[in-house]
Amino acid sequence: MAQIVPPKYVRQVLMRLQAHGFPAYLVGGCVRDTLMNTHPNDWDICTAATPEQITGVFPHSRPTGIRHGTVTVSIHSHAVEVTTFRADGSYSDHRHPDQVRFVGDLTADLARRDFTMNAIALSAEGILIDPFGGAADIQKRVIRCVGEPRERFEEDALRMLRCLRFSARLGFSVDGATLAAIGECAPLTATLAAERVRDELQKTLLTASPEALFLFSDLGLLDSYLDKRMQEQLSLCRIAGLPRRTPERWAALCRLLEQQGCISSTERFLSALRLDHRTIRICREACRILREPLPESPKAWKQCLRISGVESAAVAARVADVLLSGGHTRALKEVLKSGECFSLSHLAVTGNDLSALGFQGRAVGEMLDFLLDYVIEYPENNKRELLLLLAGTTEE
Repeated sequence: MAQIVPPKYVRQVLMRLQAHGFPAYLVGGCVRDTLMNTHPNDWDICTAATPEQITGVFPHSRPTGIRHGTVTVSIHSHAVEVTTFRADGSYSDHRHPDQVRFVGDLTADLARRDFTMNAIALSAEGILIDPFGGAADIQKRVIRCVGEPRERFEEDALRMLRCLRFSARLGFSVDGATLAAIGECAPLTATLAAERVRDELQKTLLTASPEALFLFSDLGLLDSYLDKRMQEQLSLCRIAGLPRRTPERWAALCRLLEQQGCISSTERFLSALRLDHRTIRICREACRILREPLPESPKAWKQCLRISGVESAAVAARVADVLLSGGHTRALKEVLKSGECFSLSHLAVTGNDLSALGFQGRAVGEMLDFLLDYVIEYPENNKRELLLLLAGTTEE
C-alpha cells in the first residue's frame, strides 16, 4: 500500500477535477515510486477530462502535448502534467503513435503503457487500480511488459532500452518473456534517434550498476554503434567505483570498449551518440592518455597536463585508479598543488615579451615552447628575467 501522501497541490488538482465530475488518478512513475517508498520527483495525473475540459477547470494551464492529450496545470507555483485517458493507434515509426483516441476508461489507458510497474493508478483516497499486476511485480522486483512484450517493443523501440535502464536503476530483474522479446526486436533500435539512445545509455551508466550496459550490447541494442558486441561484463563493474559524473564514466566505458575492440575511435563513437563537444573532447584526450604508459613522475604529469589540459588529465587519472591501479589521482593532485608551471598561461614570459626581443612569426611560438619545456624540467627557474635572458642567449 502507498506510503507517501502526495503534496497538497497535487491532491488539489485531483479533487478539483473530481469535483467537476471527471475521474482523475495519479499514474505512472510516481505511483511506482510511492509503492517502493521512494519520494517521486514528478507527479503525473490521468483523467477522463478532455484537454479542453482540463483547461476549463484550470484557466491558467497550458497545452504542452495537446496531440497526446497532455496539459500542464500550474497551481501554487507548481506544475503538474494532466493527460486525458487515451488509446494509441498504430506505430509506423516504432516510436510514436500515428494517432491517439481519447477514451473514458482508465483500464484502456493503463493497457497502452510499457511495463506493469508503470501501469498502476492511485486515487486521491489512496485506492490502487492495478489491472495488470504491477504492484505484485514491484514486490517481486521484476520488470514485465503490459500484454505481449513483442507488441510493446514493436510499438516503441525505446522501451527496450528503458527496460534495461530501469533494471539497472531499480535493481529489478527482467521477466523472461520480456527479455526474449528484447533480443528478437533489438534491430528496431536502428530506427531510434541517437539522442534517445544516448540518454538511456547515460542514465544507465550513471547508476550503481553500470555493468548492465553489457546486456545492451549482448542483446544487440547497440549494433548500430559498436564494431562488435562486448565480450565480457566483469570489467564494466569497475565503473561503479567512479564518481557519478558523465566525463569519468563515459571515458571509462570508451576505454573498455577500445580494449575489447568494440570501437576503433572514442571520438566517432561519442559523436555518433550526439554527446556534447566538451564531453567528447575530454573523453578523447583521457582515452589517449590511458592508451599510453601513464605518467610516473611530476615532470611526466606536467607534460601530460600541457598536452591534454587539467580536465582530461584528471578524468584519465580517476579512470586509471579504478581500471588499473590506484595513486594516479593523488600524484596528479600533488603536481597541481605545487603550483609549478605546465602551460603557456603559467609561463613567466609572454609572446609580447619575446616580440620585444626581436622574435617574429613562428619563432615566437617555437621559443615559448622551448621555454615551457625548460620550465617543466626546472620549475624553480620560471622567472621573467631569467627566461628573457635565456631567450636572448638562445637567439644568438
